[in-house]
Amino acid sequence: MTPRLILRTAALAATCGCIMAANAASLDDLPNRKPGLWEIKMVSADARMPQQTIQQCTDASTDADMRTTFSPMAKEMCSQQDMQKTATGYSIDATCNFHGIASTSHTEISGDFNSAYTVKVSTSRSDGPPGVAQAGDMTMNATWAGPCKDGQKAGDIIMPGGIKMNVNDMKALRAMIPQRAPLPHPH
Repeated sequence: MTPRLILRTAALAATCGCIMAANAASLDDLPNRKPGLWEIKMVSADARMPQQTIQQCTDASTDADMRTTFSPMAKEMCSQQDMQKTATGYSIDATCNFHGIASTSHTEISGDFNSAYTVKVSTSRSDGPPGVAQAGDMTMNATWAGPCKDGQKAGDIIMPGGIKMNVNDMKALRAMIPQRAPLPHPH
């Protein structure tokens, strides 16, 4: 994978991460976002990961579609997920395995899902490729930007650089994700 593709995949995964992690715990507890255009800024504590901003056009059924798309993946990858309602939102503790890399994460979700919400994720990995941090924190700050723009349809995700995907494209992307990370190339 090229660095650009890795960043795009990371941005997409981060956008869907809270939905995917929460889904297996309890679909009914996590509210849908207000229909319209959401701007999501993702900031990693790792200085090597630049801030990413994406936009997503949503309607009443889009969040449910995303949960349906990523629920099987979450159940396949995560052996343990515990979602709790808190005074300010939700907390999720998960143990997962993605591409052969085991990780544990703690997620805090807060906000009203009508004007803004925040997702804070702390992750630690027991192994992984050389040069990849074994622990990390990411914060996603989402704000409602208004109605979707002309030419956008519900499910559209506008990535950095103007690349547009739709939730239906993610279903096809899911089928392309390998079950294990490739082994390092011998020198």
